[in-house]
Formats: sequence, structure tokens, C-alpha cells
Amino acid sequence: MFVMLRAGLGPVAASAIGFAAGAATRFILSYAHIFEPTRGVHTAGIRFAVAIALQLAANSALLGALTQQGIAVWPAQIATTILLTVVNYLVYRWWVFR
Repeated sequence: MFVMLRAGLGPVAASAIGFAAGAATRFILSYAHIFEPTRGVHTAGIRFAVAIALQLAANSALLGALTQQGIAVWPAQIATTILLTVVNYLVYRWWVFR
């Protein structure tokens, strides 16, 4: 995100690109090492894609709302990341990899 901000992208776009880039890594590590999937990779992959799309929308909306309220980019991104990390874990545990 830092590099993209320095290149002139806005905070929401930079965050969205970083979020998307981490999605593949998250899926592979979650499927192979963190959770014990009860479904095949195809089903988990489809569910993950749905969850990631919703998470991207939530990430962008929350970051946008916080920065529009006058909160600086980095504190807003940290707050967004903390909140969505908890939500993401629960969604992955109870739906994506179950």
C-alpha cells in the first residue's frame, strides 16, 4: 500500500489492490495449513471467491468512510484491517472451509 500511495494512487484504490494481491496467498495458506477443510478445493474456492468479493467491498467502504470522516489513511487502514481480520477468520472457519 505504501508504494502505491507514493505512486499517486488514492488510499482506497491502493488498499483494494493490496487486498486483492493477498487473496491468493490467503486461500492457499488457509486451505493447506490453517483450517481442516471438509469440502474439496473447488467448493472452498468458490466460497472463498464470494467471501473475498464481500470483504473487498467491506474493506473499501470502511476505509473510504473512515478517511472521509477525517481519519488519516494509516490509522484508518489499521482499524479496517483489525476489524476485517476478525470477521474474515469467522467467515472462513464457519462457511468457506467447512
